[in-house]
Amino acid sequence: MEIPMPAPVCLIENSPAGELQVQQEALQVLAEMHQPVVVVAVAGLYRTGKSYLMNKLASKRTGFSLGSTEQSHTKGIWMWCEPHPRRAGHTLVLLDTEGLGDVEKGDTKNDTWIFALAVLLSSTLVYNSKGTIDQQAMDQLHYVTELTEHIKVKAAGGGSRQDGEESADFVRFFPAFVWAVQDFTLELDGREISKDEYLENALKLKPGGTKEAQLYNLPRKCIRQFFPARKCFIFVQPAGQRDVEDVREAELKPEFQEQVAGFCHHIWETSQPKTIPGGHVVTGAMLGNLAVTYVDTIRSGAVPCMESAVLALAQIENSAAVQEAMAVYEQQLGQRAVLPTETADELLELHAQCEREALRVFMARSLKDDDGRFQRELMHQLEEQKQDLCRRNKLASTERCTAAVKELSGELDDRIKQGLYAVPGGYRRFLEDQRQMVQRYRQVPGKGIKANAVLQEFLQSKEAMGQSILQTDKGLTKKKEKEMAAQQAQAKAAEREQQILRQEAKLQQKLKDQDRSYQENLRQLEEKLEGDRKKLLEEQGKMVDQKLKEKAALLTEGFQEEAQRMEEKIQRLKHEMEEIVKPSWISSALGKLFSCGF
Repeated sequence: MEIPMPAPVCLIENSPAGELQVQQEALQVLAEMHQPVVVVAVAGLYRTGKSYLMNKLASKRTGFSLGSTEQSHTKGIWMWCEPHPRRAGHTLVLLDTEGLGDVEKGDTKNDTWIFALAVLLSSTLVYNSKGTIDQQAMDQLHYVTELTEHIKVKAAGGGSRQDGEESADFVRFFPAFVWAVQDFTLELDGREISKDEYLENALKLKPGGTKEAQLYNLPRKCIRQFFPARKCFIFVQPAGQRDVEDVREAELKPEFQEQVAGFCHHIWETSQPKTIPGGHVVTGAMLGNLAVTYVDTIRSGAVPCMESAVLALAQIENSAAVQEAMAVYEQQLGQRAVLPTETADELLELHAQCEREALRVFMARSLKDDDGRFQRELMHQLEEQKQDLCRRNKLASTERCTAAVKELSGELDDRIKQGLYAVPGGYRRFLEDQRQMVQRYRQVPGKGIKANAVLQEFLQSKEAMGQSILQTDKGLTKKKEKEMAAQQAQAKAAEREQQILRQEAKLQQKLKDQDRSYQENLRQLEEKLEGDRKKLLEEQGKMVDQKLKEKAALLTEGFQEEAQRMEEKIQRLKHEMEEIVKPSWISSALGKLFSCGF
């Protein structure tokens, strides 16, 4: 689905009083977006050319505010959604944050919240600066050192993990990091090194335990720990001493344009869809809900918690998943159902087909339904729908059969009214005419499951009339009357026995269908859990690889104790992976689905 957005809209407004507010216009855009989103956010100092880069990522020359234009009066985070140029079926969501360090604002805490939101909402974070990556540039990126104070991974009471362990888990959820350096003038030490090597050299730690070394190392440690996936791009001055905002496209240096093209190509090709813990891919609608959850938490004075936000999102998504699944059930039923069905088995098979499709939709959208509460809710709603379907099927069958009986018995009723059976031998003639009428009724197609019940009800309604005809039939002997009465009594007894058998058959069918529904829910849940386990193992594996690289770097730089602590974290992650691989990881989750009964 293409998103018609001729220009960016404000996603999160930052009022002059420093109050954050998610804007409804942006939420409405995101609410209609059910595709996966690749979210690229840019942050950086005031007037460093970041909006220009975002416009180029949108394949536009203008759009996001360039310099002091009307749009810059509204502070906060601006959003632009475009069909992804490389990933079919995905939407590229660009987030341009207000310039950090604006002297007119004078609120560094507010800047930190804007930076934290850019980290929380994006799958790739671009940090834009000018000049070189020196100590001053590191000092200006102090926001990264404050992330542990402005973002939590686990909710309070979620366990006994220490702060250091929790901050190490940021790597699971933080975006890829791209450092874009504008107006770069160095010769990279006069030797051939790549831009990425230049960044890694700038992030090397200083040995020693002095206060100076600690201050020097802090931002570097945070970047290395929080953003293991790092990339660096450098850009020459676009046109002499003038800012890129003040230069026409034709006046830009070819080298600068080539560098910008390389930057865009990298972002388009490598930026991944936004995910939340567990590897669940985020859609536009989910991104809007995340933004609301995080901003509401900040406005309340609390610290945004990833786990709490995901749980809140899961409540929304799982409720929507139940509704969507039920909508699909009703849609499938509308396409497939032709009531009445001839047999109960045919009706239950119809329900089973629609239920299977509904479950498939629920499994695709639901997330973190760890206790199976929402799946059980879906199962109960589907059971209610099945019961309603059975009632409708019976009603349709009853109406059709009643109409058939009324039409076919008209001639019989007319003969009764005319007194044609009030003669000797009339009772035998009455029975024969009734038998022929029943035979014609049985040949009527599409009567459904109430065919026999409606017929029996009709025949019972004629018993009194039959007895009256019998009494007036002068040609019948008393002996014959007794024989006929005995036959009728035997027929009624046989019918009662058949009803008991039918009731027992219905009970067995119900139990059989409940077992089928149980097995179908179990099968689809197990498939979903296998997929979740694979995503978790991939997530854990990436973390182990990243921490192994960081451990190697620490050993190379001589930080033996920190390398040992990193090894302990690696072993903890490996132990968690071993637990995930165990069969009990899935079997315990399957058990929870029906622990509360169904």
